Amino acid sequence: MFEEAQYFAPVAAQEDGSVVVELSASHPGFADPVYRARRNAIARLALGYRPGTPIPAAEYSEREHEVWAVVTRELGVKHLQYATREYLDGAARLGLPRERIPQLEEVSTLLEPLTGFRYLPAAGLVPLREFYGVLADGLFHSTQYIRHHSMPFYTPEPDVIHEVIGHANALANPRYAALYRLAGQAARRVEGEAALEFVSKVFWFTMEFGVMAEGGELKAYGAGILSSYGEIEEFRGMDIRSLELTAMGTTHYDITKYQDVLFRAESLQHLEDVVGGFWDTCDDDSIAKLVATSV
Repeated sequence: MFEEAQYFAPVAAQEDGSVVVELSASHPGFADPVYRARRNAIARLALGYRPGTPIPAAEYSEREHEVWAVVTRELGVKHLQYATREYLDGAARLGLPRERIPQLEEVSTLLEPLTGFRYLPAAGLVPLREFYGVLADGLFHSTQYIRHHSMPFYTPEPDVIHEVIGHANALANPRYAALYRLAGQAARRVEGEAALEFVSKVFWFTMEFGVMAEGGELKAYGAGILSSYGEIEEFRGMDIRSLELTAMGTTHYDITKYQDVLFRAESLQHLEDVVGGFWDTCDDDSIAKLVATSV
């Protein structure tokens, strides 16, 4: 229910060196001064990060660890029923802690030997080209904060549950990780904003909200579905369409609700051939031709 790199909570650095995360009035943590102070402190950690140094550790509270444990437990049950084999394989190889929030540096240490990916901390908005571009280098921008304890199964923005449970488990599988890298290479190759948006939409409908046929059932591999307690129960009832580049790259979506249009790959090989092949070779001209066919 959100778009990577376009968060609802702008981050503002103050003249005195403090950092303020601007939560909307509808945010579950808006009226909680303790939570807001935690968000500000965690955002400041990310803003102070320097590439090549260890990611600063966030000092999570006991209540925040409890949110992680509850959501991890409940999602784990659903993953056994709804996630693809490759995602489950990645999760087993990665071995994320279940009872506490892992630090991003810890996630990187677990992930890098498997597929070469490492995490980068994000305080808030990451420019689209940068967010996708660094995937080519095996880097993934991630928030460090966790959703408010009053609504453990809901978040209006990407939090560490989405970024780590959703994405890191997928990134631990070499074939999915290769697709992430190809998306990053495509984002760097294209020059125009329209072409970049097309690349990002294909990513949205695959690595974020992708579904796949497996063993006669529809399974999910997209991080947005697999990190959402509610959406994972609903995706099979959505408008499921065939995997088609022009449709994915030009379809409008609403980030404030469950995704009601999803695109189905017939297998991981099918996904690699269609989407991986597109990211591997696309440029502004080829994308313009695809868009022209939709007019």
